[in-house]
Amino acid sequence: MIPVTSFAGRTVALFGLGGSGMATAEALRAGGAEVRAWDDAPARVAEAAARGVVTEDLRNADWSTFAALVLAPGVALTHPKPHWSVELARTAGVEVIGDIELFCRERRRICPDAPLIAITGTNGKSTTTALIAHLLKTLGLDVQMGGNIGTPVLDLAPLQPGRHYVVECSSYQIDLAPSIEPTVGILMNLSPDHLDRHGTMENYAAIKERLVAGSRTAVVGVDDRFSEAIADRIARAGVRVRRISGHLPQADGVFAEGSRLVEADSGAQTLGADLAGIGALRGRHNAQNAAAAFAALRALGLSAARIAGALVSFPGLAHRMQIVARSGRILFINDSKATNADAAAWALASYDRIYWIAGGKPKSGGIEPLADYFPRIARAYLIGEAAEAFAKTLDGRVAHEICGTLDVAVSRAAADAADDPAGEVAVLLSPACASFDQYPNFEVRGDAFVAAVNALDMVRKSREVA
Repeated sequence: MIPVTSFAGRTVALFGLGGSGMATAEALRAGGAEVRAWDDAPARVAEAAARGVVTEDLRNADWSTFAALVLAPGVALTHPKPHWSVELARTAGVEVIGDIELFCRERRRICPDAPLIAITGTNGKSTTTALIAHLLKTLGLDVQMGGNIGTPVLDLAPLQPGRHYVVECSSYQIDLAPSIEPTVGILMNLSPDHLDRHGTMENYAAIKERLVAGSRTAVVGVDDRFSEAIADRIARAGVRVRRISGHLPQADGVFAEGSRLVEADSGAQTLGADLAGIGALRGRHNAQNAAAAFAALRALGLSAARIAGALVSFPGLAHRMQIVARSGRILFINDSKATNADAAAWALASYDRIYWIAGGKPKSGGIEPLADYFPRIARAYLIGEAAEAFAKTLDGRVAHEICGTLDVAVSRAAADAADDPAGEVAVLLSPACASFDQYPNFEVRGDAFVAAVNALDMVRKSREVA
């Protein structure tokens, strides 16, 4: 735990008692603050009280006694309308912040030299976060990884000089972290996402920009126009910018040229690493992820040769193009984390013959943006709320069937793939949708896919032979 001492002796309101909210409440208490916590879910309030957190219905609280409102990132700050706790805080002139902001203030207060590598973007941020943490650990450094991935940031080990904090940041968390100042800030890419919470694409991009604008070194993907504009803008403001790309040459930064990562400085180019044969970094999107990680570690002063050596052992990220089984020529790939069309595009681009499982709770735009990849899809198996709409998009373009549930889709896709004579065939769960119509999160959906795959006779027999 990282005790939060910046509110010692003061009273803090906290709303949202999920995993990060409870971690925040306990970190504030450990640092000497008095916490008054609440949640719209009575069960969470009861659980917090059982763990010794003082709970109080903030609708009836005296807001003049609060030094801040610490808001869980899943609670609406601005759109579609501010949560009632936010409105009460603003009426009382109380600042509204989140757990990442508390971490940043604590770091600045007691250990400003502890390296902070903060990663954001619409797609690729979790893989890049995991890759950076893996590389640093492999190279023998003291590393803590968390934030929007895995461990809540305030549940990480206490701040110490030389301890590297690799923190994934969602747009919600950045919106609640006005003073974030990473050692290396990374913006992977931008495409429409979470617009129900940010209103417009411009608002969403502006929030993401804050992370790199406050960085000592900014690593910015320039394969989309929003991020490219951000790179140009913060460079003009004096931030040191290293541009990255999965396919476009850069004068200053790191870019992919096929499987090769090329490092460029003032136009001079050197080979940084070769990704050929690293299964967990297959595809152009992973080339961009690797370029970001490579640029970040170079900004920290690590040698290109050491980074290249450590890349080889990266095992990949669960639920992101994760090969969970193989039966002869057939690969079974769990890409449950692809919760929008842009994320699914990377997986579809990585295989030539695909039996595609898609659907769930739809996002704006549907799957029409994936039309360029339709020729790669032998057949689609549609699940969840989006099934009917996706079927209409695919009519006359891709053979498909509505399966409803994931287990049915896996069974039918596997049977069809077994009859396909192609040299390599992929049964791919890459839903291009959120999971919330059938599963509480993408991890549970991915685990359900893995369980359904492992239950297949062909997979069991392949493992017996092996």
